[in-house]
Amino acid sequence: MTFTGRGGRATAIRATGALIAAAALVLSGCGDASTGVSARQKAVRSTDSNVRFTSCAASCTGEIDGAKYAIKLPQKWNGTLLLYSHGYRFAQPGPPDFGPVSTAAQVSSTDSDGTGSDELSSKLLADGYALAGSSYKSNGWAVADGVAAGVALHDKFVTLVGKPKRTYVWGDSLGGLITEIIAEENPSWVDGAAPMCGAVAGPNLNFDAALDVAFAIKTLIDPSLKLTGYASSDEANANWKSAAQAVVAAASDVAHGGTAKVLFIAALVNAPTQTKTYDGHDTESQVKATVEALLTALAFGTAGRYELEQRVGGNPSGNEGTDYATRITDSENSLVDTVGGNAAQYEQALADAPRITPDDAARTAFEKLGDTTGDLHAPTLTLHTEADPLVLVANESVLAQRVHKHHDDGLLAQLYAKAPQVYPESTGAPYGAGHCNFSEQQRLGLVSTLDKWVRQGVYPVPVGVAAAFGPGIDVTYTPGTWPSEATP
Repeated sequence: MTFTGRGGRATAIRATGALIAAAALVLSGCGDASTGVSARQKAVRSTDSNVRFTSCAASCTGEIDGAKYAIKLPQKWNGTLLLYSHGYRFAQPGPPDFGPVSTAAQVSSTDSDGTGSDELSSKLLADGYALAGSSYKSNGWAVADGVAAGVALHDKFVTLVGKPKRTYVWGDSLGGLITEIIAEENPSWVDGAAPMCGAVAGPNLNFDAALDVAFAIKTLIDPSLKLTGYASSDEANANWKSAAQAVVAAASDVAHGGTAKVLFIAALVNAPTQTKTYDGHDTESQVKATVEALLTALAFGTAGRYELEQRVGGNPSGNEGTDYATRITDSENSLVDTVGGNAAQYEQALADAPRITPDDAARTAFEKLGDTTGDLHAPTLTLHTEADPLVLVANESVLAQRVHKHHDDGLLAQLYAKAPQVYPESTGAPYGAGHCNFSEQQRLGLVSTLDKWVRQGVYPVPVGVAAAFGPGIDVTYTPGTWPSEATP
């Protein structure tokens, strides 16, 4: 059983069309001899591996409009700036560990403090890349702040260090959404984009999905769960803790249908039955993985929702008119019934439960904080784990649909990491399962593949670039549609 990827594969026509468009398109790094090559194209295509720059010294760290930034420079600069946007950070301590919040700058995915001392950053610096990244003026769903911080840091880099020959923007999770927006809005200086595990379907679709999870948990497992309008972060956290206990208890209650209810709820949003911790090799492992996935989503349906509602002045999410029964396949219905549940009964319970109406002004304000359009101007290479319990892999399907509407298919390539079939709980999946769980080689491969695409015009067909990423790239995978099958 698997919930990810339901909805089928993309048609051969779309795949072929993307490759034809890629072959025909004049990319930002490729000039035409008949029309000449622009100064920017010459710079982008340059093979100079020792570009002159000014050391920013003490100014390599600092603060811009309340956001801390860090710049790390290589010994020899290849002329490329990698501008990084970090992922979601809770505004207040939140689930599952309720640890202290961070406001540190970050120059790559695995850099925790802006020093660039992690192995990934060190290897990129050794390869000649300049690294830059910042925190945002606020934590939480700070997309607008993140976009502003990225643009401001690019300008700061140009002033302090020098104008890059090419700039690639990249980021994880919420930073993947920020990365895509920066690329769409700044064609004058963004030469390539690499959103990783990005919430690229945008704000309202992702939080509607989080509401679906919370709504089903409330209806079928924990009637005390409050869905919106938390008075404080403490109240939101308390609701998550109480619901988490109820979900865990239900999952182990096979005799009274609790296990079936957990599997049913997961099927509503195509939640994965494999996570970083649990490989899903048998039913017990699948149920554990499902619980982990649901509680991960619920964290954003409670603690994340409280912060969001304060930011936009109300609840932006709703489920009026949602027909949850249409999301459950025959095989999923059969599984629920096989483990002692009653799928038809659960579907009716959801149909009868009071629905949530969004605040229209809040929903509009939320979308205005930042959403993707699919209007691409530079080569864009995405990377997503196939089993992502937080930012569903179907985010990539939505982005692809939006790009297709703009006839920009040739500027988009999407890659997917697949976890091994079996891995120990003690170490977890090395890649492919879990949110933003990529190997170091996969992240390095992403950068080098994007660089080759931008500078040499080599479109990254999955089967042709997989070796650069090491084990785990699934060259045949295409995610299914969004759970609600919404048209973006």
